[in-house]
Amino acid sequence: MGERMYPAVVIDHSKLKENAGKVRELCGSRGIRVAGVIKGANGILSVVEDMVDSGIDMLASSRMEQLARVKDAGIKAELLMIRVPMLCEIQELVRVCDLSLNSEIRTLEAINEEALRQGKKHGVVLMADLGDLREGFFDPEDLKAAALHVENHLEGLVLRGIGTNLGCYGSVMPTEDKMEALASLAEEVQGLIGRPLEIVSGGATSSLMGVFDNYMPDTVNMLRIGAGILVGPLDETCTCYHYDQMKMLNDDCFTLEAQVIEVKKKASHPQGTLGVDAFGHKKTYVDRGMRTRALCAVGGADFGDPEDIIPIDPGVEVVGCSGDHLILDVEDAPEKPAVGDVIRFKTKYTALLRLTGSENVHIIDK
Repeated sequence: MGERMYPAVVIDHSKLKENAGKVRELCGSRGIRVAGVIKGANGILSVVEDMVDSGIDMLASSRMEQLARVKDAGIKAELLMIRVPMLCEIQELVRVCDLSLNSEIRTLEAINEEALRQGKKHGVVLMADLGDLREGFFDPEDLKAAALHVENHLEGLVLRGIGTNLGCYGSVMPTEDKMEALASLAEEVQGLIGRPLEIVSGGATSSLMGVFDNYMPDTVNMLRIGAGILVGPLDETCTCYHYDQMKMLNDDCFTLEAQVIEVKKKASHPQGTLGVDAFGHKKTYVDRGMRTRALCAVGGADFGDPEDIIPIDPGVEVVGCSGDHLILDVEDAPEKPAVGDVIRFKTKYTALLRLTGSENVHIIDK
């Protein structure tokens, strides 16, 4: 076995399975099915297998190539496309996915035609925009009309349910009134089509707050959970909404390891006339005098915002980054790192999303 290459993301599969199992059990105790969202880890198959091994039987992503990889690997689970499909990917959608989230009549009709051509039935979940202003029918009457159209006129489709998304664009919280509105809309649709809906999808990880606070209506029976499983209490449900229940989950299923390439004593304030940084931002700096700094060979091109990686080793502080360099203050580290040493970081969801999608980052199974 060769020498480990860096930067690397190390996956602790036992902790990841534990997270997935706990989320599935928590939701299951309230009659809620979990669709495990795999996009946050770039659809890595070992991560997918952890979710399935933990009892999750529906996998979801917004990236068709990830879902295709899962299908072609023969992994047994229902596959859900959670970004409204593009017209250019309809053929692959019907080949790969069992169901998809939808909000456009033209797209539904295109899926119907392709499903009939392939001799399949494709499941659809119609999305209601409850105010977050991303995808979905904004007028409930439009959603109800679409439901009747699918139910009565599109023979290649099966109306499996309705759903909503909250918090991803407009920061709208999945509060009790929003969940009640979704449940009420689902009941109206059921009355129109004369049968129960299989799926009423109440959102993503942030909707766990309705589970924790015990206000999720019985009608809501599915959540699309990615961040909660992958990063646990580093997710916004804990950090923004102060849900301590998230602390039952591991926050170190994924660890970034970066190798040190320089260690020097330097001024803490840039010297000279200041303009903008590598990303075009005009920044301010705090003068802390001369400090020991370490550079690591990973940067914003790999993880995005340096605030989204959290040093594990004591006395290590993230100062900033350029595209390919991470700058650390190690003045207070009990042992100063040396060139060639490896420094470890926990990763928030957005950093994990970028790191696992970077061709420059090695994926290591622990």
